[in-house]
Amino acid sequence: MSTDTLARTPATSTAAGGRPPKRPPARVAAQLFLVTASLLWLLPIAFTLYVAVRPYSDTRRYGYVSLPRHLTLRNFTDAWSQSDMPHFFRNSALITVPAVIVVLVLASGAAFVLTRLRLRVNVALLILFTAGNLLPQQVVITPLYRMYLKIHVPTALADSGLMYNSALGLIAINVAFQLGFCVFVLSNYMKSIPGEMYEAALVDGAGLWTRFWRLTVPLCRPALAALATLLTTWIYNDFFWAVTLMSSGDKRPVTSALANLQGQFVSNQNLIAAGAVIAAIPTLVVYLLLQRQFIAGLALGSSKG
Repeated sequence: MSTDTLARTPATSTAAGGRPPKRPPARVAAQLFLVTASLLWLLPIAFTLYVAVRPYSDTRRYGYVSLPRHLTLRNFTDAWSQSDMPHFFRNSALITVPAVIVVLVLASGAAFVLTRLRLRVNVALLILFTAGNLLPQQVVITPLYRMYLKIHVPTALADSGLMYNSALGLIAINVAFQLGFCVFVLSNYMKSIPGEMYEAALVDGAGLWTRFWRLTVPLCRPALAALATLLTTWIYNDFFWAVTLMSSGDKRPVTSALANLQGQFVSNQNLIAAGAVIAAIPTLVVYLLLQRQFIAGLALGSSKG
């Protein structure tokens, strides 16, 4: 028997059997779990879209869980005009964009100091930043509310002259609560950067700022993009701080604009569903723009050690 015949024998016998290799039960169970979790995750979104394209008269007569008689986009146009969406989108941008930028700048600087400078307080500071993530928002709302009523700021930064009822107040509290998580993530990511690169930069005469801005920040771009995506979603969708730290409805972000679509006695859930879909569009756009960097940041962070 020739060498070619021997080489083809296993493949021929496998094909003759006609039975593909069996998958391990654990792998099948994992795939079933992922499919089930994905369906459960997408089901509320699909139902929201389904309710948004149905007229209120249709659901009032036949119920929300029923076959549609006809579909319409009227709810989207009504939600856009009745809730004054453009104004609230502007409010959300004035809060979200500065907060995300400030958090990333402060977190990257703090993480660089904690990972690349040998200080005695590094471990204590990292524990402090990490412990801040464990503090519930509801615990500090009462002292924070009273403190905001007593902190005066220039009228150029806040029309009210106080931290309370101002966009500056929401920016500050979002920065405070999101900073610890970002420092924790970036510090772990920066630890994976080889120390030989910093030694070579130091030999070439690079100062501390050069090593941070021209070496560390470009290497952390995937992690920064991933954090920017998460921060934009969290801060943009925030409703708790906007309700408790703002009294003027016209200054609140777009999440509170949905409350304008709700009547005192009767609520048009079709209209509210359409408004919720419109409000979710900016976060989807941010994710699509940073999708490649977001996935790269997660993959690199999990593969380096």
